[in-house]
Amino acid sequence: MSSPTCPELLAPLFSPNSTNATAAADYICGRFTDTAYAVDSTYLLFSAYLVFSMQLGFAMLCAGSVRAKNTMNIMLTNVLDAAAGGLFYYLFGFAFAFGGPSNGFIGRHNFGLKDVPSTNFDYSYFLYQWAFAIAAAGITSGSIAERTQFVAYLIYSAFLTGFVYPVVSHWFWSADGWASATNTGNLLFGSGVIDFAGSGVVHMVGGIAGLYGALIEGPRIGRFDHTGRAVTLRGHSASLVVLGTFLLWFGWYGFNPGSFTKILSPYSGGGNYYGQWSAVGRTAVTTTLAGCTAALTTLFGKRILSGHWNVTDVCNGLLGGFAAITAGCSVVEPWAAVICGFVAALVLIGCNMLAEKVKYDDPLEAAQLHGGCGAWGVIFTALFATEKYVNEVYPGNPGRPYGLFMGGGGRLLGAHIIQILVIIGWVSATMGPLFLILHKLKLLRISEEDEMAGMDQTRHGGFAYVYEDEGYNKNGFPMGKIEPSPKNNNF
Repeated sequence: MSSPTCPELLAPLFSPNSTNATAAADYICGRFTDTAYAVDSTYLLFSAYLVFSMQLGFAMLCAGSVRAKNTMNIMLTNVLDAAAGGLFYYLFGFAFAFGGPSNGFIGRHNFGLKDVPSTNFDYSYFLYQWAFAIAAAGITSGSIAERTQFVAYLIYSAFLTGFVYPVVSHWFWSADGWASATNTGNLLFGSGVIDFAGSGVVHMVGGIAGLYGALIEGPRIGRFDHTGRAVTLRGHSASLVVLGTFLLWFGWYGFNPGSFTKILSPYSGGGNYYGQWSAVGRTAVTTTLAGCTAALTTLFGKRILSGHWNVTDVCNGLLGGFAAITAGCSVVEPWAAVICGFVAALVLIGCNMLAEKVKYDDPLEAAQLHGGCGAWGVIFTALFATEKYVNEVYPGNPGRPYGLFMGGGGRLLGAHIIQILVIIGWVSATMGPLFLILHKLKLLRISEEDEMAGMDQTRHGGFAYVYEDEGYNKNGFPMGKIEPSPKNNNF
């Protein structure tokens, strides 16, 4: 038996002698519905603007993390990620991701935003999803920085945002996706995958794509010496790294809470003060706590390992915590977010140590940060998702599995392990061959001469600004690096 509609509830409250009671009820309820659409659309647009501001954060983070001679190059690639991504996501990506009705693998409608707006989504939804798509492309650009031909950036960015990423987002976010938690008619293991804002869909996709690009290109010249020992090639501006990190932190409040896409939704039995707006606030809190915990854990962990208080490492740890909590931010308690951030920092440190051992070079630690911490976030959600929040955020399927450690059994964990495996398989089967073909056609890596001179001068007409190489004073004399004194090596 269906619940009474708004007009059916409102009409009896009018005077029984009124012949227009039903019409008045229809009119008033219609205005409330219009207002709800307007509020939700405005909320989604504001969230889209926040997520888009992350592109500026990526640009600043990348610029500060590379050497000054490649600043203009990496900034231009970030601009082109957004521009090329916008066009290709409009033409193909959005349709492959959300165009319905479709099969479980890929969308088949709404190419070039045909038939938009509709009852399914408005233009604001496209803008929000586009901002997510270019975020995935921005992750990859960091992994292959300082040694990649500009044409390769254009090709991979278009392919990733127009096809590779949209297919993955269809699987896990579209109502038709084979593993989507919103596909209530065909839920994987009775639960579907709860990857709320994309630890797997966005961060793992971008991180694994970058992994293949960096592996096929090989390390930067000078990253490892003739004995195989790792040599630190420091970025030229810690200030830009910190600025980019704070911009990304700010944008994450659109990335995670904004993934509700609606805010004006009450929850039954919660009272007038409790609804989806409360879940939005809780999601912002869990996001904050995971990032803060990861930052502090990285600070002390790297201090123990290296003897330095390193701001760049702390910034990367903070972002690793954010990447990890992105999957479960809406369905876990705040205390669990602290655990998420703590483990994410350890995962990042461990991945970086492994990268050095296998001589893998990623200037922004993007594959380790987004790929490794993103995978941990997927597992974390399957362990700590609570029954109450899962049923509120994903209604319509009572008895849905939830976190293993919260008493919900192992079915959600099984679904999430499958998500990790299929994302690795899909990105490997698509981006791996693409980077290999570009490498074979000599379109991937620049020449040794260009790399030594810097791409700003050889490919972009000049340096971004006047600078001096680290290690030299104004008179050109080399300056030795000062290590911490054993006498002063205390916390």
